[in-house]
Amino acid sequence: MDDALRRTIFCHTIRAIKRADFYRRETRKSMPFGFYIIMAAQFFSALADNALLIAAIAALREMQAPSEYEPLLKTSFTLSYVVLAAFVGAFADSMPKWRVMFISNAIKIVGCAMMFFSVNPLIAYAVVGLGAAAYSPAKYGILTEYLPARLLVVANGWIEGLTVGAIIMGVLVGGLLIKPDIALTLLSFDLPVIDTGIDTVGEMTIGIIGVLYVLASIFNLYVPDTGVDHKALSKNPFYLFHEFNHCLKLLWRDRLGQISLAVTTLFWGAGATLQFIVIKWAEVSLNLDLSKSSMLQGVVAIGVAAGAIMAAKRITLRKSVNVIPMGIAMGFVVMIMNFVTDFWVAVPLLIIIGYLSGYFVVPMNALLQHRGHILMGAGHSIAVQNFNENLSILMMTGLYFLMMRADLSIYTVITLFALFVSGSMFLVKRRFEANQRQYDDVIHLDDNPMH
Repeated sequence: MDDALRRTIFCHTIRAIKRADFYRRETRKSMPFGFYIIMAAQFFSALADNALLIAAIAALREMQAPSEYEPLLKTSFTLSYVVLAAFVGAFADSMPKWRVMFISNAIKIVGCAMMFFSVNPLIAYAVVGLGAAAYSPAKYGILTEYLPARLLVVANGWIEGLTVGAIIMGVLVGGLLIKPDIALTLLSFDLPVIDTGIDTVGEMTIGIIGVLYVLASIFNLYVPDTGVDHKALSKNPFYLFHEFNHCLKLLWRDRLGQISLAVTTLFWGAGATLQFIVIKWAEVSLNLDLSKSSMLQGVVAIGVAAGAIMAAKRITLRKSVNVIPMGIAMGFVVMIMNFVTDFWVAVPLLIIIGYLSGYFVVPMNALLQHRGHILMGAGHSIAVQNFNENLSILMMTGLYFLMMRADLSIYTVITLFALFVSGSMFLVKRRFEANQRQYDDVIHLDDNPMH
C-alpha cells in the first residue's frame, strides 16, 4: 500500500472515529440480547481456563517438577497462538463465529480430559491453548460483526471486565479446589447410584473444571449468527502464510494500528508474567502457599476489571491514545512490591496495579479492533493481534523462566520487569508523538464530530 492511499485511509478512519463518538454521545449504549449470550460463553470458557492453570500448577508440584517449569505452562498454552496465527484468523472468517467458538471449546474439553487422565500438564494445557487460539479471533471478531463501531469501546469494557472477572473467579475456584479441607470434603461427596470413578483431589478438581467448559459450549450454541458473508478457508498453506504476513505488515505500518498493537502486545506479555511473579513474590514476601497466593492474582484482576469499567465510561475511541501514560505509571507502581511484606498493604497495591493496566488496555484494544476491521477484516485482524500478544507472552515468560533458572532474587526480577514496562511504554508514547507531528493536520481535525 503506497503512502498516499495509507494517508487517505488514515484520514477516513479519524473521521469515522469522530462520527462514532458523536453517535456514542447521542445514542444510549443498549446492547442486543445476543451480546449477553456471547459474554456468557466467554465468561465460562475463560473461567475454566484460569481454574485449570492453578490445577495444572498443583499437578506439577505433586509430580515434584522443578518450580521453573510452572511458567512453561503459560508458554505451552500460548504457543498455538503464535504457531497457528496464519490459520486461525482465516478459520474464524470461514464460518459463522458461533460454530468456530463451539469447535474451539470442544478442543479445550479434550485438553481438560487429557489432564484428567494424567497426561503431562504441559502437554494437556498446550491442547487447551490450541482451542483458545482458535476461539479468540471468533470471540473478538463477532463484536465487530454484531455491533456498530460506536459501541466497540463499551463492548470491549464488557468483554475485558467479564474476562477479568473470570480470571478472578477462575484463580479463586482453582485455589479453593486444591485447598486440602475443601478438596477432601468435595471428594467425600458421592452421587447416589452413579459411580463417578473420581478418587483423587486432582481428578475431582479437573472434573469440576470440565463442567465449566461444557456450560460454555451450551452458550456457544446460542450465539447469534450475524449473517456476515464468510470466505472459504483456503487449503493452500502458502497462500495463508502470505495473506497473514501481508496483514501483519499492514497493521504494523498503520500509524494508529502500530500504537494500539504495541500497547496491547506489551500488556498481555507483562500480564502473563505478572501472574507468576505475584505467586512467587507472595510466597517469598508474604509467606503464602499456592492456594492463597493464587488468590492474589484475583486481587490484581479486580483492579483490572475496575479500570476496564472506568475506561469504558470515560474514554472515547478518539481519545484512546491519551491513556498511554497509565502504562508508564503502572511500571513504577509495580516496583513498590519490593518494599511490601504485609498482606493488607499488598492487597490495595495489587488492585492499583490492576486498575492502571485495565484502564489503559481497554481503549487501545477497541482502537486496534476498529483499525483492523477496516484494514483487513475481523478474524484476520484478531489473529494478527493474537500473534503479537502471545509472542510477547512467550518471550516474557521465557525470560522469567531463565531468570528463575539463574536463581535471581524475585526482587531483582520485579525491578527489571517494572523498568521494562515503563521504558517500553515511554518509547510507545514517543512514537505516537512522532506520528502525531507527521500527521498533525490529520489528527488535529476540528472537534466537529460529523466532519
